[in-house]
Amino acid sequence: MSKVRSLMLMAGSAEANLLAEALVSLPITTRSIMSEPPRGLRAPAIEPEVKQFSDVDEMVGYLAKAGSDAVLDASHGFDGTMTSLGFLAAKKLGLPFLRIDRPGWPLPEIPRGRSAVDVAAAMSLIAPGTRVFSATGWESLPQYKGFPGETLLLRQTRQEDRAPPFSFVEPVFGIPPFTVDSEVQLFEGMGVDLLICRNLGGRASRPKVDAAIKLGLDVILIDRPVSPPDMLSVDSVRAALDWVGAL
Repeated sequence: MSKVRSLMLMAGSAEANLLAEALVSLPITTRSIMSEPPRGLRAPAIEPEVKQFSDVDEMVGYLAKAGSDAVLDASHGFDGTMTSLGFLAAKKLGLPFLRIDRPGWPLPEIPRGRSAVDVAAAMSLIAPGTRVFSATGWESLPQYKGFPGETLLLRQTRQEDRAPPFSFVEPVFGIPPFTVDSEVQLFEGMGVDLLICRNLGGRASRPKVDAAIKLGLDVILIDRPVSPPDMLSVDSVRAALDWVGAL
C-alpha cells in the first residue's frame, strides 16, 4: 500500500480521467488541477481546480500549501508549460514526480502524413488555396500568421466570444467524443483538403486522423513538446497506478 497521503493529479488527458476513477478508491487524498476547464459531457471523478501558473515559485507554493507528497502528471500532451512547471516545482520540493505519456501515432501508418516541429513550421507545408481543418487549439492561432491556404477551419470544443485574429479563420464548434464517420461527414461537407493536428496518440483523438486517411487527405502532425531528459515517465494508466502504489 502506498505511503503517500496526498497526491496532486495534473489532469487534462483521457488518462487523467481513468486515473481519477481509480484514485478515488484508494486511501489517499487526491487533488486535481488543470490549466483550462474540462471538455466533453462526462464529469471527471475528481473535480479539478482550473489554474494557470506564471512561474515555478507559484507552483511550488501551490503544492506546498496543498500538502502534496507526490505529483502525477496526466495533463494534456501539449500542455508543456504545466508539465515543465510541475516537474521543476516537484524537484525543488523533493517530491516524487511521474509523467504519463502515451505513445504518439507513427507517421508511417498515415499514407499522406508529414510532421512539423510546431504550427509555425507547418505553414511551409500548406499549398496556396488549401482548405485546412485544424485541431491545434485557439492558443495556436498566432502561429498561423502568414497562412498560405484559403480557409482555416478551426475546431472548437467550447464556444468562444472573442473573434479570431485573422479573417481566414472559421471556427467549427463540436462536442467530443467524435467518431470516424462523423469526422468523414464533416470533412466532406466542408470541403477539407488537409488536416493539421497535434500528435496526441491514443484512441480518443484518433477519429479525425482515420477520417483523413479514409478520404485520402493530406495530414500534418505537430510534434509534442520535448520533456526534460531526467523526467520519469510511463505510457499507461496501469503503470502509473503501480508507481503510486510503490511510493
